[in-house]
Amino acid sequence: MDDIDQYGVIGHPVAHSRSPFIHGLFAKQTGQRIAYRLYDVPPEEFVPRVTGFFEGGGRGLNVTVPHKQAAASCAQVLTPRATQARAVNTLKMEADGTLLGDNTDGVGLARDLTRNLGIVVAGLKVLILGAGGATRGIVGPLLDLAPGALTIANRTAERARVVAASFADLGPVKGCGFHEIDAQPWDLVINATAASLAGGRPDVTPAIIGANTICYDLAYGQAATPFLSWALAEGAAGAHLGWGMLVEQAAESFHLWRGVRPETRPVLEVLRG
Repeated sequence: MDDIDQYGVIGHPVAHSRSPFIHGLFAKQTGQRIAYRLYDVPPEEFVPRVTGFFEGGGRGLNVTVPHKQAAASCAQVLTPRATQARAVNTLKMEADGTLLGDNTDGVGLARDLTRNLGIVVAGLKVLILGAGGATRGIVGPLLDLAPGALTIANRTAERARVVAASFADLGPVKGCGFHEIDAQPWDLVINATAASLAGGRPDVTPAIIGANTICYDLAYGQAATPFLSWALAEGAAGAHLGWGMLVEQAAESFHLWRGVRPETRPVLEVLRG
């Protein structure tokens, strides 16, 4: 029997990840023979574990919190979108032995917003909460959708300003602290902080939520996150978990690895069901 190509997701923690299930469905749908596993690796072990995985014949890794920026340093070559984000969520061993780093988060979010949820981002006032690796991955693709304005807000204002400055040539983007957010309703508010993973929410004013505000949390689960529950209680028009982004970014990774693009809608239906 032929060896089965090895893939996985590396993070800390990672036990909650649905990636093995998603990629298993993609493999079945497209007739690809792969194995996909979870790798829970603390930051101090990240580089040697990645090196060992690929030296052992591994073909590709998804990278999640807190390793996305470290993964950008591991890769020998970065795609333009990974270079732009300075963060990597997908590693691929090329046929010539080169380790490629890509970032599929932003395109995954953009596809979920526009294709799955039917949101027209052009002209909207967009607020992103958080300024970490997740935010870096989504700013470029969001600016490609031509929002009227995009603000990155973070507990530490300077970090938000640094991230915003690195994308200033792509469109109208600025950074600020949570306490500096314009206290008026925004059209689209995206929670890219890690607060939901810890059962909390960003400490921001409820004035950002209005009757027409759509809220999106990059986190996912079977129930609304604290951020989405709060947004709905404040009167938001809609609240969406990050299932669609998760599946769409995974499909982009799968396509990079295997050269075939799986259908995402059936997988989303299974996860949401």
